[in-house]
Amino acid sequence: MSKLRIAVQKSGRLNEDSMKILKDIGISIDNGKDQLKASARNFPVEVFYLRNGDIPQYLKDGVVDAAIIGENVLIEKGAGINVVEKLGFSSCRVCIAVPKAAKFKNIKDLEGKRIATSYPNTVQMYLDENGVNANLHIINGSVEIAPNIGLADAICDIVSSGSTLFKNNLKEVETILKSEAVLAVSPKLDAERQAILETIQFRIKSVLKGRDSKYVLLNAPNDKLQDIIDVLPGMKSPTVLPLAQEGWSSVHSVISKNEFWDVIDDLKAKGAQGILVCPIEKMVL
Repeated sequence: MSKLRIAVQKSGRLNEDSMKILKDIGISIDNGKDQLKASARNFPVEVFYLRNGDIPQYLKDGVVDAAIIGENVLIEKGAGINVVEKLGFSSCRVCIAVPKAAKFKNIKDLEGKRIATSYPNTVQMYLDENGVNANLHIINGSVEIAPNIGLADAICDIVSSGSTLFKNNLKEVETILKSEAVLAVSPKLDAERQAILETIQFRIKSVLKGRDSKYVLLNAPNDKLQDIIDVLPGMKSPTVLPLAQEGWSSVHSVISKNEFWDVIDDLKAKGAQGILVCPIEKMVL
């Protein structure tokens, strides 16, 4: 049987998050130090550990079948590569920053200026969209020092917390795009490996849905039961079980993390008591 060849970043935070989600979907991988690839013990998958910037070309050439990669890298280097799943981790943004002392009102202020970046294609597309002509200086690594050494008037780079910009006396002025890790596929993926990929996608969806939800158990007086049920979104409808104490029921449901506290406040206001909240490992829908 063929194995799905999936690429991940060889080191760093994206590598750690990628390996965690593979583990969470039941794929066991033994990876010795400095290995370039490793096979799963219990699933038809080979993991390739590659430089992030090299992965798009490997996908285009069909050397790997799929990849967990930053969306920003695909936009820069992966034209024609399809994203089949957004993964919700390793979030960052690609931003333009200028020295703190520089005056900046809008993107037009970069007309004729020098911009240092590792993302020339992304920056050029953004400048073209806004009708701005600027000179791009392509730098691989340590882009943030360029204004301090007189190489550029501005930079464009990925930003997570913004602490690196702050340390280099820079301020963020434009966000070009927001990025997260995605599951991308090679245009040369064959039917047999496509079937393996679909199984992986199904498992990933279950894990991501679980991460985004909380399991809630509560006690409700029967005379307020319908009001409480009406507050709960649930997957289909809440589970209601009678308690030993007459006149009370136990209600079980699932709440999205995005609306969790608003729902909890409403439940308390409607008379819910003894609310317990549990994490969900996976949700198979």
